[in-house]
Amino acid sequence: MARTTTAPPPQRREPGEVFSAGFTMFADMLLIGLLTTLACLPVVTAPAAFAAASGTLRRAAETGTPADVGAFVRRLRARTTVRSLAAGLLLPLVAVVVLVDAALLRSDLPGAALMAPALVLLTLGGAVVALRCTALPEDSQLSLRAGLLRALGDPRGSALLLAAVVLAGLLMWSTPLLLPLLPGPLAFAATVVDLRAPAPGARD
Repeated sequence: MARTTTAPPPQRREPGEVFSAGFTMFADMLLIGLLTTLACLPVVTAPAAFAAASGTLRRAAETGTPADVGAFVRRLRARTTVRSLAAGLLLPLVAVVVLVDAALLRSDLPGAALMAPALVLLTLGGAVVALRCTALPEDSQLSLRAGLLRALGDPRGSALLLAAVVLAGLLMWSTPLLLPLLPGPLAFAATVVDLRAPAPGARD
């Protein structure tokens, strides 16, 4: 499939614009981060919320127009499907499994020293695949298969997204007050990674 190219957003200030386009994108990212955090509160809506955030930021990056609340809400409604809600139901189960395994690994079970790094890598890898699922183009449905294919087909992009996940985890651990703002940068990172090198044949 042929890739379509989009014109970069204008870098100069428009008449009456106080801040540059780069600062506008940063403000959009913070706004979308707060909206995503609010939309994630029911937990089951988290996949739809991140997909709506990615779609809104993708549109802002492609057209250079600021993101707005109405666009996010429209995309959130469109992405709230049975599939996305079912994926959201899995999140608490996965969290419980990870916490139980972590508690078991802190005990004196044989092989705990080897399984602990494996659990960390598995958790980080799952987060990367989940973010790539939510960063699919708007005409694609949320698909674990498509996200996994994109993650495997673009290892450099997945490594960049892994670094973003690790950095977000460190920020959340060191400064918990930043938690409401972290979904925005994560969604932005997933969107940029998906835009820079979409994996061929990964579209569902």
